[in-house]
Amino acid sequence: MSNIKANIKNVKTIVKSMRKDENPIEIIAVTKTFGTDSILEALNCGIKHIGESKIQEALLKIQALNGKLSGITKHFIGHLQSNKAKKAVENFDLIQSLDSLELAKSIDKYANSIGKVQECLIEVKISNEPSKTGIAPQELGDFYSQCLDFPNILVKGLMLIAPLNADARASFKQGFKLFEKLKSKDFNILSMGMSDDYKIALEEGANMLRIGSAIFGKRDYK
Repeated sequence: MSNIKANIKNVKTIVKSMRKDENPIEIIAVTKTFGTDSILEALNCGIKHIGESKIQEALLKIQALNGKLSGITKHFIGHLQSNKAKKAVENFDLIQSLDSLELAKSIDKYANSIGKVQECLIEVKISNEPSKTGIAPQELGDFYSQCLDFPNILVKGLMLIAPLNADARASFKQGFKLFEKLKSKDFNILSMGMSDDYKIALEEGANMLRIGSAIFGKRDYK
């Protein structure tokens, strides 16, 4: 049994044991910095969702895996610049990092040009870290309302990252409260929790996890 196979089995066992109800918990295998061999091994072990955070790196791997990603949901999870929105819309099923009206306009424009309704998550900025992006909690309601005006965008929920060197549980609690205020039939995804804190995220209501090193181990390349 390879490490990847064993790691996936371990993560799935933990998730199943911690699930509060029968609603599914989606595991996104974060494949950034990992090569196609690792990705294929994960897919062969039952992974149905993969996440990438850099457009150029992702496109190279998508091209190399041509024909082998059928039925796999591709997530863009990194900061997305408006000038790269076209490639993201063309290649990803869910963009998890919608963080500005400028980006929303670009996504809507390119999605319309190919007859697609692009599913997105709004990235919420929980921390005060200057390097972090996202919509401030107090601005979330207004931003979501504005996103409803874009016919080629469907906002499916929220994504957030716990601040470094901070209380992850407090951040996830806040994220869950924000999610509950907007939750609906279509707005039903709360993406939070990574390899170091996904157990806490599960306890606090996450239904989508973004897991890299806990599945793949150390990155394949820089």
